[in-house]
Amino acid sequence: MLYDPRLVQPMRDELTRLGVRELRTSDEVDEAFEADGETLVVVNSVCGCAARNARPAVAMAMNHDGKQPDRVVTVFAGQDVEATARARQYFTGVRPSSPSLALLSNGELQFMLERHQIEGREARDIAADLTKAYDRYCATS
Repeated sequence: MLYDPRLVQPMRDELTRLGVRELRTSDEVDEAFEADGETLVVVNSVCGCAARNARPAVAMAMNHDGKQPDRVVTVFAGQDVEATARARQYFTGVRPSSPSLALLSNGELQFMLERHQIEGREARDIAADLTKAYDRYCATS
């Protein structure tokens, strides 16, 4: 069963206001993930740890003075079922979890924060993990 779109819209807006691009179909996922460069993927969710920790961490990491991914995209678990399932096919060796944050380079998974690594942590600590991954795996500042 899908979540009510009215319920999740504020959760979507929290990311899209930052310039994060929503992916709603498998084709959009493939296009974004297989593009040259680095892609941060936010698997958004209605989970409280998404609102309290993951989405604010993404916002903080987008202000990092160092390297940044070429694009930041999102799929919404429990809403964009096709896109989320396709995105998870790229996360080789990782069980599905939401929220989660994945950094891909040319379609290859480089770094992943799963739900168990997000919940219970402060947004600034998650953002620090992201920016360390950016500095390690991203080519551009």
